[in-house]
Amino acid sequence: MSIAARFEIEYLQYLDPDGKPLGKELPAIAKDGARLVELFKQMLFVRVFDTKSIALQRTGKLGTYAACLGHEATHVGIGASMQPEDVFAPSYREYGAQFMRGVPPRNVLMYWGGDERGNVFEGPKNDYPWCVPISTQCLMASGAALSFKLRKQPRVAVAVCGDGGSSKTDFYAALNAAGAYTSPLVLCVVNNGWAISVPRKAQTGAQTLAQKGLAGGLHCLQVDGNDLLAVMEGMRRAMARARNGEGGSVIEFMTYRLHDHTTADDARRYRGEDEVKAAWLKEPFIRLRNYLTAHKLWDEAQEKSWAAECAKKVDEEINAYLNTPVQPVEAMFDYLYAELPEELQAQRAQAMAGEKR
Repeated sequence: MSIAARFEIEYLQYLDPDGKPLGKELPAIAKDGARLVELFKQMLFVRVFDTKSIALQRTGKLGTYAACLGHEATHVGIGASMQPEDVFAPSYREYGAQFMRGVPPRNVLMYWGGDERGNVFEGPKNDYPWCVPISTQCLMASGAALSFKLRKQPRVAVAVCGDGGSSKTDFYAALNAAGAYTSPLVLCVVNNGWAISVPRKAQTGAQTLAQKGLAGGLHCLQVDGNDLLAVMEGMRRAMARARNGEGGSVIEFMTYRLHDHTTADDARRYRGEDEVKAAWLKEPFIRLRNYLTAHKLWDEAQEKSWAAECAKKVDEEINAYLNTPVQPVEAMFDYLYAELPEELQAQRAQAMAGEKR
């Protein structure tokens, strides 16, 4: 029998769930203790922000909110691997990546509070806004990546979708274009096991989600998304390939969604308690903390002090959000069209009249 081609998907993991090295050579980031501490502190900040945001929603001060509990290493690692001039196309829960890129937490709160001005990020002006329609952001990033190549700019476009998003035609079209044009695109698939209530095993017959990139000729890699060292190394490789003109990559980050899909969801209806308990034993925060503690880079006193500082910083962002003046009702019409259609002019007038009442 003749074989047309063979493929392998490499898997990256350096730390076990207890934070102990697996015996293989560690990546360069492992030697930079100061950098690891800063990234760990960012992960803790994200977790504090997430906890307080959920509390805001539960008390009616925020709309539906998409938690990122359990994704901290993957999200922070993605953001930390990018340069300011790169372009990020998020879905709707990659706060860790966005904070690393300079997006103020108050912008996130404004968005989930129903104020679209939160999408006008005060940090990275070229990044795309949050994208709730699943995986359409992959197409946006693919287009940006092609423009970088045509302009001969050493920039990379990075998009993030979930395991369910990797089944969308938008995802396949994006990777196919990137492969055809050898453009600098990195597609990050955060495989948290569930596409809302649909389990990974019911979504696709593919052995890995990373291998989907093979169809488009992209470099493919699967990474332990709870291991920050592996996340940083996987992203380093993909970003270097893209920047050096070697084409795009698909990286599947294996992690778990420790919270409900959003605050409008109740995951207890479709997944078992034992599964969630098992996932908590592998979560990223404890893993990196143990590693840093073992190397005398972190201790309980530092964590207590930093957690208090995080709480203070998040409270400042919450207050900034709560004190932001609400837009007038006509704003929903004023920023949609250059010239407002006649039928909407009537609706605008009606809405303003209603407000005056």
